[in-house]
Amino acid sequence: MVDPARLAERKGADGAAPDAPTEDLPSVGRSAKVGDGKAEGGSITRLFGSRLYFRLWLAQFASSLGDWIGFVAITALSNRIAGTNGVALVLSARLVPGFFLGSVGGLLADRLDRKKVMVVCDIGRAVVVGLLPFVHNLPMLFLANLVLEALTLLWSPAKEATVPNLVREEQLPKVNSLGLAAAYGTFPLGAGLFTGLAAVAAYLGRFDALSVLKVNQENLAIWTDTLTFLVSALLVSTLAIPRRERQTSTGKVDLGQGVRDVREGWRFIGHNAVVRSVMVALSCGLVGGGMVVPLGPGFARDVLGGGPRAFGALITAMGVGVAVGVIGVSAVQKRLRPERVFVQAVLLAGGGLIAGASMSALTPALLFVGLLGIGAGAVYVFGFSLIQLHTEDDLRGRIFSALYAAVRLCLLLSFVLGPLLAGLLDRLSDALFDKEVGIAGWDVSLPGTRLTLWLAGAIILAAGLMARRSLRADARRP
Repeated sequence: MVDPARLAERKGADGAAPDAPTEDLPSVGRSAKVGDGKAEGGSITRLFGSRLYFRLWLAQFASSLGDWIGFVAITALSNRIAGTNGVALVLSARLVPGFFLGSVGGLLADRLDRKKVMVVCDIGRAVVVGLLPFVHNLPMLFLANLVLEALTLLWSPAKEATVPNLVREEQLPKVNSLGLAAAYGTFPLGAGLFTGLAAVAAYLGRFDALSVLKVNQENLAIWTDTLTFLVSALLVSTLAIPRRERQTSTGKVDLGQGVRDVREGWRFIGHNAVVRSVMVALSCGLVGGGMVVPLGPGFARDVLGGGPRAFGALITAMGVGVAVGVIGVSAVQKRLRPERVFVQAVLLAGGGLIAGASMSALTPALLFVGLLGIGAGAVYVFGFSLIQLHTEDDLRGRIFSALYAAVRLCLLLSFVLGPLLAGLLDRLSDALFDKEVGIAGWDVSLPGTRLTLWLAGAIILAAGLMARRSLRADARRP
């Protein structure tokens, strides 16, 4: 829990940036106090909490759109250079930096000016992406993707740690849902833009003067990606973010202090019941929920009797569920207790996955997978809000870096363990039950994919029950 005495002490030391409109800037480390809607832009302020957060959201929207355009373009480029194996190798670079640079990124977000961190990272990503048309081999493409992900690991904690300083405390669930929309809602837009750029490339290819630029779909997507990062850098650079109290620097690199600062962040996670519960629930939930991705095609084929279209329908249902969960949370968040709803959302996600895996027809499976998505959307929104509410400003970057590192590790575990467990349980079911049992006159098939998805749902339920127990113990503590 945030120490009120420490916050009161910081309150007197904090000041607004010289060019900041005073009615739009909150005090660091506590709820944002912005002016009335009329003074701050009316409907924009009511929706986004403040003009400052609206600009930060626009920057995130541009940055995320660039990420997805670049993701599709890099996938196409790596496939052209080295085929399917090349795609897998290049995309694996998205996971590697989180294991080694996560804590460093959070430390820098806490020790340096967060606005400058975001601007430098956006410019750095623009430069790296802009050089991709000149990359013609797999190792360099892997290295470029590695650098892009490392810069993203610096940008994201700085952004998440800044949000509570720009809006009121009670508005955090709503703005976090808007952040989720900007982060993942831009994926279909980015994919659509990449597709549309094929027609643009075909048109520009008619001009001989442009032949030196090698105008094609991939390069146009890469240049568009570069532009989005520069737009994001420009938007962030105009933000008047409140100054934070910083440690004085002696001009020397103190590695020992850096290690102590990282340890301080992990100790805080261990001692703060709310943050610890959110981290454990999100991590365990991702281990279970992440198995849906590698096991979904097999489930659609072996259990539902469908194919790629059935799997596509399941993924669509989950995406629609996430959107419904995020929008629903935004609409009623003022009447909800974040701790209680967070636990209920985790339990809903686990129950939805178990029920969906129990279905043998596509329509009911879609319904329950949609419930899984609703729970997942609410878990994300309230999980991030709880961490922001219960973490001091000078620790927030390190906590979010730890969360991002845990997310990557758990997703990797789910992608690896899911198929392995499905294969093991499939052989076990074949040996013990011939992959089918009779229950109340019904023959229920038990392929490894269904059993593994049941296990994944049980993991999510266990994470929700652990979080509820920990939060209740914390509430009873004097």
